[in-house]
Amino acid sequence: MADSSDLIIGVDAGTSVIKAVAFDLKGQQLASASVRNCYVMGADGSATQSLPQTWADCVAALRGLGEKVGRLSERTVAVALTGQGDGTWLVDKSNEAVGDAWLWLDARAAPTVRRLSSGEANRARFEATGTGLNTCQQGSQMAHMAATCPELLDRADVALHCKDWLFLNLTGVRATDPSEASFTFGDFRSRRYSDTVIAALGLENHRRLLPEIIDGAQETRALTAQAATQTGLRAGTPVSLGYVDMVMTALGAGVHTGDAGAACSTVGSTGVHMRAVRSDEVHLNAEGTGYVICLPIPDLVTQVQTNMAATLNIDWALALAEDLMAEVGSAPTHAQMVAKIDGWMARSRPGALIYHPYISEAGERGPFVNADARASLVGLNAAHRFPDVIRAVIEGLGMAARDCYTAMGDMPRELRLTGGAARSDALRKVLAASLNTPVRVSSRDEAGAAGCAMMAAVAIGAYDTMDACIADWTTPLLGEPEAPDPDLVPVYDALFTNYRHARESLAPVWDGLAAGRASQGA
Repeated sequence: MADSSDLIIGVDAGTSVIKAVAFDLKGQQLASASVRNCYVMGADGSATQSLPQTWADCVAALRGLGEKVGRLSERTVAVALTGQGDGTWLVDKSNEAVGDAWLWLDARAAPTVRRLSSGEANRARFEATGTGLNTCQQGSQMAHMAATCPELLDRADVALHCKDWLFLNLTGVRATDPSEASFTFGDFRSRRYSDTVIAALGLENHRRLLPEIIDGAQETRALTAQAATQTGLRAGTPVSLGYVDMVMTALGAGVHTGDAGAACSTVGSTGVHMRAVRSDEVHLNAEGTGYVICLPIPDLVTQVQTNMAATLNIDWALALAEDLMAEVGSAPTHAQMVAKIDGWMARSRPGALIYHPYISEAGERGPFVNADARASLVGLNAAHRFPDVIRAVIEGLGMAARDCYTAMGDMPRELRLTGGAARSDALRKVLAASLNTPVRVSSRDEAGAAGCAMMAAVAIGAYDTMDACIADWTTPLLGEPEAPDPDLVPVYDALFTNYRHARESLAPVWDGLAAGRASQGA
């Protein structure tokens, strides 16, 4: 290994895991270390996370990386950050936490979202941000706090996101990035805060809480002496504040490589579907849903639709079988069940059942927003067996992806795929046929950490432009295109029509079930 500074560390503080990943300056991943994240779900719809613990876990991940990479401190030329998006991380004047963070999983703001979404100012807010209002977002959560627990905002001096909190601890600087700032409180065209948006949220009196906006592909801040002591890195090391994890993952996986019509889906616990377009090409749908999130490339943004649950639906279906088998004997492991999926797919008929993958207790947010949406299985008869259910669940993920891309305009000409589910032959085949487009898998293991490390590489001058960095870090890792099965395409065209009809008809049912839960105190 070289003696000089030759590494960039990308930190990805996700919902489940905080990872620290070392890359060389050409994008080769050298080592990684991770710490399990910890958050608490409450019966009231809350999802919260300790700010001090999150920083301690970040430090542990960086220290763990130092145990795997010799002379990490000497060799690190920059550190870059990304993390779970949305949510509200309130900090006081002393840079201490104002209670626990509200995560993107937190559903408490649902009444405020319903109120604001029906207001006259909401369409103007949507046309500025390009982003539909939902319970995940900091704007919605702060508006709900202002209405129900204003003391939290009164005690706060700044409102941050997860990666912003880590950036504060590393550099002493309170800031956010253009992506989080503009899809929550701003205009995606200017990448600045918008008076129109802030007023639509009713947060004029709390504008003081919004931090400065820093573009980590253009400027960095120095690691403080205190943070150096804690992390084992060198004081003064440049730190780049990356964009939100959704676009960092997409950047690392190939959402933009200069090919017209390419799109990127990350299919993990949740589903994220996005395409890169110029600001003037954005398709703002009539329903007012989705996100528009800036890329760290001038005038290029991503249009995004996100599913609250993707592979969580598969986990749920497998858990049903595992629980039943445990009742009568020894249950197989989850890995053993996953290994059987391709066989079950081969023994079942495509398009026979409709499954709506709204298994999350927080409902759905893409391509429609409904906190009361719930999963459903339509078309069962006595001949159907477990393999048919598994196929329906996986096809439901394909239908949900198509639903999301339909809300953004034309289907992509090519889909780049990342996330744990990218390894599944069955899911790739379903996605290709559902969208009638070739699928390419990125072999990048840690796309989110790579995406923010790419920003740091440009900021420190290792590359003149992001496109030049992409040519080294991203494009070579894309696999060969996998064409859609021509026999499956018409089957899934018909299935999607029925999927949409059923989905649009179910809203009153969801309302009734929600009312029933409320009456029972559930």
